[in-house]
Amino acid sequence: MNKIISIEAAIDNIKDGMTIMIGGFLGVGTPHKIVDALVEKGVKDLTIIANDTAFPEIGLGKLIVNKQVKKVIASHIGTNAETGRQMNEKEMEVDLVPQGTLAEQVRAGGSGLGGFLTPTGIGTVVEEGKRKIEIDGKEYLLELPLRADVALLAGSIVDKKGNIYYNKSTRNFNPLIAMAADTVIVEAEEIVEIGEIDPNNVMTPGIFIDYIVGGAK
Repeated sequence: MNKIISIEAAIDNIKDGMTIMIGGFLGVGTPHKIVDALVEKGVKDLTIIANDTAFPEIGLGKLIVNKQVKKVIASHIGTNAETGRQMNEKEMEVDLVPQGTLAEQVRAGGSGLGGFLTPTGIGTVVEEGKRKIEIDGKEYLLELPLRADVALLAGSIVDKKGNIYYNKSTRNFNPLIAMAADTVIVEAEEIVEIGEIDPNNVMTPGIFIDYIVGGAK
């Protein structure tokens, strides 16, 4: 199967109302070309799961500014004032999650787990509406797994089977979200032949990847 497709074909997989996971940390490791294509397409009412909402003019922050998002699940929004404005004006729902908890929720979703216990958030607003479980006299929150309809990744070097190498901090959330969505699309900086990536450097195995776009280099 040829996994390499156009960006136009890739975003055809994304429909109004879907839940989308997007890799990146303040825009680093984010599939910028795919995000730009989504902005141009105007797909709306999205639920976005990501570490953050980047900046108004960078990364998935553009989707926020363009009012294509109905809900955000993220660990922080402080670098994008428009996210905060829409949240305060109740134009968009924002679910703020401790960063480690968010990462583990995605990992649990990709690993088929039913949830996990964490003390993070006990005694704060984070615990509201969540089940508490006591073990050996200590309270924990039961946090549930997160999955998405589509995950959008950015890979530094990707072979034609979809095996991915991420350069330095571009790795961030990308390997986790690659396991936690029904359809996984990677935007590659460089596409190489199968075998050109040392197996020791493969950070996301190609079995998780449905489609590859990009390869400008």
